[in-house]
Amino acid sequence: MRVVTGVSVGVLAAAGIGHSVVTSLDTGIRRVDAFRDMKNRPAQGNGMNVLLVGTDGRDKITPEEKEKYRLGGSPCHCTDTIMIVHISENRDRASVVSLPRDSYADLPAHTDLTTRKEHREHPNKLNAAYAEGGPNLTVRTVERMTKVKIDHYLEVDFLSFMKTVDVLGGVEICTSKPLKDSHTGLSLAEGTHLMNGGEALQYVRSRYVDGASDLGRMQRQQRFLAALIAKATSGGVLLNPVKFRDVTRTLLGSVRADGGFGTNEMLELGRAMRGFSPSSSEFTTVPLSPTGQVVPGIGSTLKWDPVKSGKLFDALREDRPLAPHRVRAKGVLVDVSPQQIRVQVENGTGAPGLGKQVDTGLRATGFRTTGTPVDLPGAAAKPAERTVVAFDPRWDRSAKTLATALPGCEMRQVPGQGATLKVIAGKDFRAVRPVRAEDSYQGEFGVVTGDEVICS
Repeated sequence: MRVVTGVSVGVLAAAGIGHSVVTSLDTGIRRVDAFRDMKNRPAQGNGMNVLLVGTDGRDKITPEEKEKYRLGGSPCHCTDTIMIVHISENRDRASVVSLPRDSYADLPAHTDLTTRKEHREHPNKLNAAYAEGGPNLTVRTVERMTKVKIDHYLEVDFLSFMKTVDVLGGVEICTSKPLKDSHTGLSLAEGTHLMNGGEALQYVRSRYVDGASDLGRMQRQQRFLAALIAKATSGGVLLNPVKFRDVTRTLLGSVRADGGFGTNEMLELGRAMRGFSPSSSEFTTVPLSPTGQVVPGIGSTLKWDPVKSGKLFDALREDRPLAPHRVRAKGVLVDVSPQQIRVQVENGTGAPGLGKQVDTGLRATGFRTTGTPVDLPGAAAKPAERTVVAFDPRWDRSAKTLATALPGCEMRQVPGQGATLKVIAGKDFRAVRPVRAEDSYQGEFGVVTGDEVICS
């Protein structure tokens, strides 16, 4: 979502708008010292790495817009979206890696921006780095976790996002199934929709469409970004210098960026973006471990897979494509990727080892099981005849995916159960059937290119 900054300034220059106009835009950007007093930084790799941060700032949004697009409540002054955008050395590819905001992070020692207290290194969620130490601590934390040197920092809030989409004339989003979220007010029927800024914000903010929660939301953000790139680089816009000037002035007039992101960088990106298209971009989310980590006083966090995430960030440093080959996984096609679904397994029969067998089978096909199956009390005396999938009705699409992997199971609605689905293994259990989704994590890092995620 945030790489539209680079796209906008790039295509502005590509459209023939002169150095003086770009320079005037440069002077209008609000600056932030994101790299102040940073030491022991990672080595410089090939290509350019931009940390794109979306905050929940909404102070300048009108009361009418807040009500219409469900933007009430107080902002947490934290990062709602965190992405690393890698622009290749020869400027022919952009790799976008989403970093879940609930990722476990060891925040480096810092001075709290609010209390002015000195903090030692301590664990927290990744998005807390911005709340405690602003852009500087966010960059330090991301570099420490990824070992990738960040070259530039760009920050976008709710208002600048909405205004940019509107000045582009809206962005088309295609969905193959209805999407509803009572928290954001999102309500999309199957098909293609031209979204204005407020509607687009609902789309990229929605977390309760299904059990995918933040992981599903990041995929929708990536899908929206691909559609945004398609719109921004389309012929009608590229050949309209006035449109590009308006788009870029709108966005750059409300973003915050590091002092090094200036005229030369804009013109360089402009030359690079002349042939850019959705197929030039690739999207992924940092690979996660099957189980998270509970931090006292903080709650559950997501842990990165140490091996896969290490290889992913090695590829960024070495400027290698993340998806050199497209491998199609085998399995029954389902709506929601099993990698997005959290599952707790219970042994409903009392048979030794059955819970572990089911947990292992589900994890092998991609489900995020807890890894700690439990025995249902009293099951030995009165074993369950059928396997049951218990689910909160809000996560019914995820439940259907799980039920597909357990042929013949009973589906049981449990209002209020929450995002974690439950499997009660019965005497009828035989094996887990492999399943996959069209936009499930493909290949080692789960990468899809921009032209593959526009409609799904």
